[in-house]
Amino acid sequence: MGHGPDTAAIIVAAGSASRMGRNKQLLEMGGVPVIARTLSAFQRCEEIAEIVVVARPQDSEEFARLARKYGIEKLKAVVEGGADRKESVAYGLQEVSPSLPLLAIHDGARPFILPALISQCIMDARKFGASALAVKVKDTIKVVQDGFIAETPNRETLWQCQTPQVFSQNLYRVACKAAEKLPVTDDCMLMEYAGYRVHITPGDPRNLKITTPEDLAVAQAIAGEADFRMEEPHENRTRI
Repeated sequence: MGHGPDTAAIIVAAGSASRMGRNKQLLEMGGVPVIARTLSAFQRCEEIAEIVVVARPQDSEEFARLARKYGIEKLKAVVEGGADRKESVAYGLQEVSPSLPLLAIHDGARPFILPALISQCIMDARKFGASALAVKVKDTIKVVQDGFIAETPNRETLWQCQTPQVFSQNLYRVACKAAEKLPVTDDCMLMEYAGYRVHITPGDPRNLKITTPEDLAVAQAIAGEADFRMEEPHENRTRI
């Protein structure tokens, strides 16, 4: 009943690093660079057939080097990013094999994604055409206008979206054309604008996106957990 590797992954790692002040993709978490952790999770996911990384031009060579160091054999290409996320994903999409039925899009700065969660999201996308990882919101959320609370949405209906977000590649390409001129902050919005429903796959709170300096202490603590300990690359191990 197994499908085998049927999914292309686009890892979006072309951010400007303005909020962090340095390239968060190269920060070490538990001694392993963020981008290496992210790539390793997708390498270990059986459903992933190939990986395309979207990077800043100045990072491409280093990302490729780290991929070799950490045994990322599924890496197909490292391509230059665009002016925004939407454009960056579009550039990555140009390198994806059209024959693969599914497409997984993931933030490079989410290094604590578990291969099992990638697999579950892919399985749900096979069934529903589109699925995204998300976790239920814990806090009460307020809609604020002009400095005052305008509305309090029902917390039971609110989820915080994560990545990967996995889509039928054919549906995603149609959605890109339908929402070509619309501003989007994540890839699910493209599908929503095009009239497609996106299923939610329950995620893991540890699958955080490293965005600000305040995220670093939390990320270092997660890196020390058993689920996220990584072995040294083969080239660093002592030979007997």
